[in-house]
Amino acid sequence: MSDTVIEVEDLDVFYGTSQILFGVRLKVERGQTVALLGRNGAGKSTTMKALAGLAPPRRGRIALRGRDVAGARPHRIARWGLGYVPEDRQVFPEHTVEDNLAIGHKKGPQGEDAWTIQKVYEVFPLLAPLRHRMAGRLSGGEQQMLAIARTLMGNPAVLLLDEPSEGLAPIIVQQIGAFLRELRATGATILIAEQNMHFCLGLAQHAVVIDKGQIVYADTIAALKADEAVRKRYLAL
Repeated sequence: MSDTVIEVEDLDVFYGTSQILFGVRLKVERGQTVALLGRNGAGKSTTMKALAGLAPPRRGRIALRGRDVAGARPHRIARWGLGYVPEDRQVFPEHTVEDNLAIGHKKGPQGEDAWTIQKVYEVFPLLAPLRHRMAGRLSGGEQQMLAIARTLMGNPAVLLLDEPSEGLAPIIVQQIGAFLRELRATGATILIAEQNMHFCLGLAQHAVVIDKGQIVYADTIAALKADEAVRKRYLAL
């Protein structure tokens, strides 16, 4: 099997008559953590939604582990191995933490069943004492951790995180970053859409910058950190 988990070629996405993505190309290899960086409105979330089947492309190819999934229904793409954590978290507020985890549980595309509720509590120790609390009563950071954990309960081949640090206190951002570094060390494949480049330093190995719906830069995260001109042009607020 190829080591390429996600491959996007010449992707065009429209919302109604407005074109949002223009010929986007993107590749994520097995075991990589890739940061999709850009200002607000650059096209990061639309790219993630297109991968997850929530914004079907007008043109182009999306391959998930070699399978063409462009235009497929979101639930099928999820069963084929894509786990998606949207930027607004979307926990089930009237269900407990443990219920949310149980709802998310399924085997992976090859029958993988590594993620269990007990493993989640080991990896996310802050969730364990909250297991019987309604998700709607959690803080924003706790909800973000729950959303990530619930997605992992589906044993995905690749994890998509849309703005995981947005709106969170710095200490919670540090905790989520530390967890993602641990997750990366297990060999997980992760694609993170972020405005905050600093959150991705020490976490992602590769950086892809999107601006006005087009990929304008792709290199290592270290190369991006050293390229002040690119950072000022496309990432400075």
